[in-house]
Amino acid sequence: MATPSIQAMRSHYTTSWKNFLASSKNLEILSSVPADCPQSPSVLYVLDSSFNPPTLAHLQIAASALREKPDSPARLLLLLATQNADKPAKPASFEDRLLMMELFAHDLLSHLQSSQQQQQQLPQIDIGVTRKPYFVDKAAEIENADIYPASLEQVHLTGYDTLIRIFNPKYYPPEHTLQPLAPFLSQHRLRVTMRPNDEWGSQEEQQNFLVNLAQGGRASEGGKPEWAQRIQLVQGSRSEDPPVSSTKAREAIQQDPELLGTLVPPRVRDFLSRETPYAGS
Repeated sequence: MATPSIQAMRSHYTTSWKNFLASSKNLEILSSVPADCPQSPSVLYVLDSSFNPPTLAHLQIAASALREKPDSPARLLLLLATQNADKPAKPASFEDRLLMMELFAHDLLSHLQSSQQQQQQLPQIDIGVTRKPYFVDKAAEIENADIYPASLEQVHLTGYDTLIRIFNPKYYPPEHTLQPLAPFLSQHRLRVTMRPNDEWGSQEEQQNFLVNLAQGGRASEGGKPEWAQRIQLVQGSRSEDPPVSSTKAREAIQQDPELLGTLVPPRVRDFLSRETPYAGS
């Protein structure tokens, strides 16, 4: 599958981004890779991130989920939240991030094709934007935007740090309970990549989050024990593995560009080297 030219993608995202800002929409799909895909998906995976830039950690999270059921047609939504869209994005513009998201989509499809153990139905990957800042609102917007079948199950791909934020009552005013999670967790799921480290604890400590939830440990905050069945914890990087993050990638751009190949996928790396979207940051 040929990757469009940088010039063509930049023109497309500059125009589509401006059109989205001028519209009243809360969610819009700006591109799909491949553009046409006849198969009807059985599940929608959602990877919501700042993609500043997309990294090999993003790729591992998405590829791991997509490989789990290789015989089931899936769709993947790469979602960029733009709640501060009226202000300049830093350190990379929203247009550049959207462009890198499409390059990342091509990298992910190439990775799946080259590493598959058996014949796998490759997903269609959507590049989308939303104005909604909070997780439950994004999920509801996806459900109600008349883009995907209403009955399609969403599986949101997150890291353990995001799971902790999702279950923080401070994000759900005015009552500040976990009750707003009920509509989502009655129909959709979370697939959470564990991140054992000093900040978030060991793998056992992270697994205890679900044990505590299942045993009613969050009941006083409105958390339901049955929600634990809607959350899957999966192995991520080991604590001894070098950290991979967008922050590390931005640091490498400024300090040691040769490290980029260990932090971001190939098309994203080439774009960062040629177009320098983080110059001066």
